[in-house]
Amino acid sequence: MDLLNSPSSVLAGNATLLVRRWNLCNFNNYSRFRLNDVLGRNSFFNNNFTRASTLYTKRSHFSISCLARNEKNSSVVCANEELKNARVIYVVAPAMGHNKESHPESHFRVPSIVSALEKMELTPEFRGSEIIQLKDFKPASVDDIANVHSRTYVTGLEKAMDQASQQGIIFIEGSGPTYATANTFQDSLTAAGAGLSIVDSVVEASKLNLDQTIGFALIRPPGHHAIPKGPMGFCVFGNVAIAARYAQRVHGLKRVFIIDFDVHHGNGTNDAFYEDPDIFFLSTHQDGSYPGTGKFDEIGQGDGEGTTLNLPLPGGSGDIAMRTVFDEVIVPCAQRFKPDIILVSAGYDAHVLDPLASLQFTTGTYYMLASSIQQLAKDLCGGRCVFFLEGGYNLKSLSYSVADSFRAFLGEPSLASQFDNPAILYEEPLTNVKQAIQRVKHLHSL
Repeated sequence: MDLLNSPSSVLAGNATLLVRRWNLCNFNNYSRFRLNDVLGRNSFFNNNFTRASTLYTKRSHFSISCLARNEKNSSVVCANEELKNARVIYVVAPAMGHNKESHPESHFRVPSIVSALEKMELTPEFRGSEIIQLKDFKPASVDDIANVHSRTYVTGLEKAMDQASQQGIIFIEGSGPTYATANTFQDSLTAAGAGLSIVDSVVEASKLNLDQTIGFALIRPPGHHAIPKGPMGFCVFGNVAIAARYAQRVHGLKRVFIIDFDVHHGNGTNDAFYEDPDIFFLSTHQDGSYPGTGKFDEIGQGDGEGTTLNLPLPGGSGDIAMRTVFDEVIVPCAQRFKPDIILVSAGYDAHVLDPLASLQFTTGTYYMLASSIQQLAKDLCGGRCVFFLEGGYNLKSLSYSVADSFRAFLGEPSLASQFDNPAILYEEPLTNVKQAIQRVKHLHSL
């Protein structure tokens, strides 16, 4: 399994940060494992965890079941009457068996979001058919995964499950804390399949629903760091990248626009489509953060030159910076590209309360992004848009920000003022932000 050739100092520095902030220094208690070895040979959410964990198994009248995906007949075999009325379709794949105690990418993340959605009455129980939870979806196939990742990696990970079963936890990335348990391979197929089923449902709903349904895949493990040849940065399979190829192959949506607003650069997605003119990858991320990629001059190459845009933002960038980036960079790029669908790597770790970075987004920033991206999809591609959960490691800020994103999708007022504390914010480095924006506009002739 080959890894991204990032500078060792960058990887080491970020690994040190993770160890210091998350007490992951006891790696020696587990086996550190490389796939090529096989080939060669917070209290509120914790208290409500049990309640939340039942929400994605309990059936409601307004859940829909998606039957087999069929590449010859790509239409979703779902209840069209329910899709007609839907404003938001979401899917839950929490990967409960993929967990390491005290790891930031934990099995509490998705149940915490589900708990917040219920608390804020943003589930089918409270909203009837305007919010639908998709259930009984199929896992992704190995062929689906192999449209992005090498088969050597996929088969190697599957074989590694025997060792994970024997030892409890193994580490599958040589440069950082990406772990696997006996459930990781199947949980990762499930997460990717959940994303594909949401794409199916949103595409079908766009044919039926004038209100233009939006989708959200509440899934883990996250995916945007996973490179074609292996795992990286907590990520196992590239969920967004796999969905992009699926949208092209199965639904004939040739031009895919991917927005990644995670605080870390989505290097895996970047690499997968670096030479592809039909997939535009746009990433905003904190300058100098893990994994050290995503520089301004990484713009694609060959036929794909110009369809990768990386905008590293200075530490301390917040709501003003992101609103400006959206208006001056994201909108003109999307308008020029003319996508058939928009996919979003929705990382909530740029929040000011998140422990793994130093931007200062707020719940209100994520409401703005959700509302603005939804409108962009309505304007450009019939409303076809799917969000995929990536990072976000403070359970409270993650959960409330996702919930406020749902409110944005429904056209309801933000509740950010109930969650955000302006007193903890400091002045944004707007001069440096402006310089970064001007640089990327010059590089891409915006």
